[in-house]
Amino acid sequence: MEIYVVQPGDTVDRIAAETKADISSIIHTNQLEYPYRLALGQALLISKQEDALTDSDKIRRRRIETSGYAYPFISSWVLNETLPYLSELSVFSYGFTTEGDLVYPTLDDSWMVNDAIQAESKPTLTLTPLGKDGHFNNGLVTAVVRQRDVQLKLLRNLVWVMTEKGYQGVNIDFEYILSEDRDYFTAFVERATGLLNQFGFYVTVALAPKYSDNHAGLLYEGMDYKALGQAANGVFLMTYEWGYTYGPPMAVAPLNQVRRVVEYALSRIPAYKISMGIPNYGYDWPLPFERGTTKARTLGSIEAVQMAIFYGVPIQFDETAQSPYYTYWQYGVEHQVWFEDIRSYQAKFQMAEEYGLKGIGVWQINQLFRAGWVLLNYRFQIEKF
Repeated sequence: MEIYVVQPGDTVDRIAAETKADISSIIHTNQLEYPYRLALGQALLISKQEDALTDSDKIRRRRIETSGYAYPFISSWVLNETLPYLSELSVFSYGFTTEGDLVYPTLDDSWMVNDAIQAESKPTLTLTPLGKDGHFNNGLVTAVVRQRDVQLKLLRNLVWVMTEKGYQGVNIDFEYILSEDRDYFTAFVERATGLLNQFGFYVTVALAPKYSDNHAGLLYEGMDYKALGQAANGVFLMTYEWGYTYGPPMAVAPLNQVRRVVEYALSRIPAYKISMGIPNYGYDWPLPFERGTTKARTLGSIEAVQMAIFYGVPIQFDETAQSPYYTYWQYGVEHQVWFEDIRSYQAKFQMAEEYGLKGIGVWQINQLFRAGWVLLNYRFQIEKF
């Protein structure tokens, strides 16, 4: 496979001729829309016929587990386009009350569980302390991790619903944990793992992206990497959101920062337990940025490229962050867009391979980025269950 960056004067026909690739494959893999206009600097994944993997090639590829978070409002078509590439489907999400009762997703998730099982992907229940306002609520965390009777009620409810619906595991995604709840949270994860493992369920925990044991901030202080790595069956590093809705324009998952998190995690947790998160989205910031006022709009990778084409602006690439970006003007307002493309995915896949990580996880898969999955499938053997 080859990553081709669009040059001045390029067309799909010209690129196909130059790379000796099938034009329909280029269009399909890169989700190009008729009349197949391209942006200068756009990265395309080119799959050549002669690059087809032999059986011996497939055996030599490193095995890896892949996961993807999805909301129940994902389209059936997108989910079933993606499931062949997933070891695990994490359904987002179930909440809970201060009494330990489960709060179900607004939309039915049973069809997602059934589709995942049919595709030999493990359906995983994502457990979050989301309040009625849709935001993470550390008061809910405190109520559960400090009260043993509430914990046991919550865990019993989890066992029941997971058995009833066919879930095979749970991902504990608690964020903004108070520093004083750190050890209580670790004990909760350990207790959950011990109990759920007895029923044949596995337990993973999502970790905010820290650089050190003493990383300051509400997002980080409540998470003990080493202890949580020992307590759970596996961990998911949330290695994204450097660029975020209310922050200044920058890459969502700059590779240099992701590397710092992965290296710290490896100093505390064995590689066979670590999955690295990859974002499947970007942000569009109006400029100038004013903290507390400016709000970025979320957009998918395909949408970001289509916008660059619409506004006739070139896509640039930050070599340090390994991330594409561009600026454009709309109604007299300058905008800056940062997103993920096949080059940034390639860099992250290489990092996962370099460090021998257990897996790669995508937040989130509700929008299809086919080229990323095709490349992943080319580089690795995807573990199926």
